[in-house]
Formats: sequence, C-alpha cells, structure tokens
Amino acid sequence: MRKVIESTLVSLDGIIGDPLTWINGYFGRQAQEVALAQLLVSDALLMGRHTYEMFAATSDAGTSAYSERMKSIRKYVFSSTLERADWNNTVIIRDDVADAVARLKQEDGQDLVFYGHGPLGQSLLEHHLLDELRLWIHPLLVGSGKLLFPQSEKTTLKLVATKTLEQGVVVLTYQPGAV
Repeated sequence: MRKVIESTLVSLDGIIGDPLTWINGYFGRQAQEVALAQLLVSDALLMGRHTYEMFAATSDAGTSAYSERMKSIRKYVFSSTLERADWNNTVIIRDDVADAVARLKQEDGQDLVFYGHGPLGQSLLEHHLLDELRLWIHPLLVGSGKLLFPQSEKTTLKLVATKTLEQGVVVLTYQPGAV
C-alpha cells in the first residue's frame, strides 16, 4: 500500500498561508535537494485548490530538476469548485476526499506526497489517511496569516526523523496516531 506523506512549509509561529511571500532565502540548494528527493520516490502529488493554484501559477518559472519533476509528476487536485486544471498531468477529483485518497493508496505505485495542509490535510488526518507529516519549520515569525492547525481534534504524533537544513530550516517528520 502506498503512503501519503504531507510536506508542509510552516513558520515558527505556525503560519502556512502564502509561503511564497516568506520563504525567500530559506529554500536554497539543500532544501531543493531534499524536496526533489521526496518527489523522486513519489509518483503523484496531492493538493487542495489553493496550493494547486499557487504552484500552477509559477510552474513555468524554473528549469531545475525540482521544477522539471513538479511539471512531470501526476497531480491530483481536490476541489469541488475548480473548473479546469491546465497544469500538465493534473486530474481534478471532486469525489469524497477520504474515499478518493483511500482508493489512491490502494493502487500500485510509489508514495503520494501532499503539499499544504488546509482542509484537505485536516480531512486526511481525521480519516487516518496521512502516514507521515513532514513540517518544514522556518526560523522566522510571520506575524499573521493562515495557521497550520487553527482548530482540530487531538492527534497523537510520534517524531520519527529530524533534519536541519543549511538556512536553519528544521524538517520534523511525524507519524500520526503513533505513541
């Protein structure tokens, strides 16, 4: 069975909204290598509408190995309102999130990586479909914006890995539901 691995950029004060406005200087060579390594062992990317729109708007901006992988990887965007998805290799899923992700997990293939937390991430946590949560903690206080966990049910997490990147970003990997 494939794993669903969330990989979310977050400020030290818990902000995940509009990361393109605050990650400058923190997404250097090493961060790109770590992100690319995850994409290379995944064969699909899961996103909610807002994350999809953010990435799709900048998808033609780069030629790095990371940018090329982002362009080529299969993308599933979960939205009941998105009219069309023009970004290469994208499928819109309008079905029940939990049911659709459970089906994707059962398919043959590599892991499924999930960017951004939002309603999709919360639904995956609540339905016990998230296998790993990788939080990229950035050493800055954004001050305001969308919080990672504005309000959610209690979830026990087990720390399974840590990695400190050259710009001071710490990637913490947790497994939900483990004690």
